[in-house]
Amino acid sequence: MTIARKKEKTVFICHKCGYQSLKWLGRCSQCGEWESLIEELIVPPSSGTRARPIAKPVPLHLAPDSDEERIPTGIGELDRVLGGGIVPGSVVLIGGDPGIGKSTLLLHLLAAIARQDRRVLYVSGEESAHQIKLRARRLDAMHPEEYLACENRVEAIIAMACKMRPALLAVDSIQTLVCEDFPSAAGSVTQVRESAARILTMAKQENIPTILVGHVTKDGSLAGPKILEHMVDTVLYFEGDRNHVFRILRTVKNRFGSTNEIGVFEMKEEGLVQVSNPSEIFLAERPLDVPGSVVLPSIEGTRPILVEVQALVSPTNLGTARRTAIGADPQRLALLCAVLEKKAGLNLYGHDIFLNIAGGIRIEEPALDLGVICALASSLLNKSIPSTTVVCGEVGLAGEIRATGQIEMRVREAERLGFTRFILPRGNLERLTWKSKMDLLGVATIQEVLAVIFEEAVIRKKR
Repeated sequence: MTIARKKEKTVFICHKCGYQSLKWLGRCSQCGEWESLIEELIVPPSSGTRARPIAKPVPLHLAPDSDEERIPTGIGELDRVLGGGIVPGSVVLIGGDPGIGKSTLLLHLLAAIARQDRRVLYVSGEESAHQIKLRARRLDAMHPEEYLACENRVEAIIAMACKMRPALLAVDSIQTLVCEDFPSAAGSVTQVRESAARILTMAKQENIPTILVGHVTKDGSLAGPKILEHMVDTVLYFEGDRNHVFRILRTVKNRFGSTNEIGVFEMKEEGLVQVSNPSEIFLAERPLDVPGSVVLPSIEGTRPILVEVQALVSPTNLGTARRTAIGADPQRLALLCAVLEKKAGLNLYGHDIFLNIAGGIRIEEPALDLGVICALASSLLNKSIPSTTVVCGEVGLAGEIRATGQIEMRVREAERLGFTRFILPRGNLERLTWKSKMDLLGVATIQEVLAVIFEEAVIRKKR
C-alpha cells in the first residue's frame, strides 16, 4: 500500500506585503518594492483536518457584551499608550530598533503584572534562561509568579499557554518562531505570518492577552509581511536613539483606545523609568535667550508636550546648500525655507540649514511650522527669542498663519510651566474662550510673527 505524499510547490513571496507569485519578479506587483520576493516551499495542510463549524450571524444589538475589565500594568506611561491597560484576549505587537529597550520594558511589565498575584509567562526564542535571569535581577524584575520558557516552536508555546493559562503571555520575538508544518526557516514570510495567526487564534479562543516583540528593518518598519500589523489588535513602536536617555513608546494602531498616544521613558541603570512630566524634562537643558531656539507646545495623542525647536543657519562654501532635519519632515523644512525667502525677504539660498527637535522626539503635526519659521529667522538674523515665549501655528504657502487644533490644551500647558507670552494664529485667538494669564498674541502672517518676535511695531490683541 502506497501513501500519497503531499504535493509541494515553490512560490515567491514578498517580504514587505506578502504578495505571492509563481515566478520571481524584480519588483513586487502589489507594493512596488524592488528585490523583495523570496523563494519559499509551500506544503498544503493534511486532508484529515476537521472543518470548523460555520458561525451563525446575530443582530448587532444582541451581540454579547464583554464583562472583562482591563488589566492595569502599574506603569502609567504604558497604560496610557494601551488605552488604560491590557484587554483580555488582545494581541499587542511591540517593534523597535535593536537595543532600544523592548525586552527591558517586557520584563518590567511582567514583573508589574506578577506583583498583582497574577501568573505570567515569558517565552524567549533568542536568549537563554541564564541571560534573562541576569537582566531581570539587575532590573529588580523578579517575582515568584513569573515563569520563563526558552522555546521557538509555536505548537509547544500554544500548548504551554493553554495548560498554564497565564494572565499575560509574552513572546520575544515573533521572527524566531517556527511552525513545524512548514519547512521554511524562522523569520521567513510564511513562518512569521503563520506563527502570528496561530498565536492570535489561541489568544482569542483562550482569552489570554499576548504581547509579541517584532524586529524592524533598516527603514524602521516591522520586519515580515505588512499583514502582521493588520492581524494584531495594537501596534506600539519604540522610538529614540540608543545613545540617548529618552525613549518614546508610540501607539500606531489600537482597536481598544486612541492612536498617536505616546509614553515617555528614561533609560537608567535600573532600566526604563517612566517620565510623568515630559515637558519639564525636554526643556530642562534648554539654553536661554540663544538665537535659533524657540519653544513649541505640541500635542501627542491627548497629551500636550512642550519641546524645544532648534535651528542653525550658517553660510556655505559649497555649491549646494544642505537642508537637514532631525525629528521633523525634511520636505516640510524645504517648503518653509521657500516661504521665508518669498514672503519675508530673508536670504536662505546660500546657507546650510540644520533643524533639530531636542530630546529625541519626532513631531509630525502642522503646528510645528511656526516654530520652525521663528527658529530659522532667529538663527539667520542672530537675534534671540525671549525664553518666556512659545509659538504655535501652521504656515501656508502664501505666508498666512492657519489655526491649529486643541489650542486650549497648549495654552494651559504653557501657562502651567511659567511662560508669559504665547504667539498663536489669529483664528485660534478669536475662538478661544478660556481666559489665560499669559499675553496672547494673535498673528495672521509670517511678517507679523517676525515683527512680534523682534519687538517691532505691531498691533497686539491681549486677553
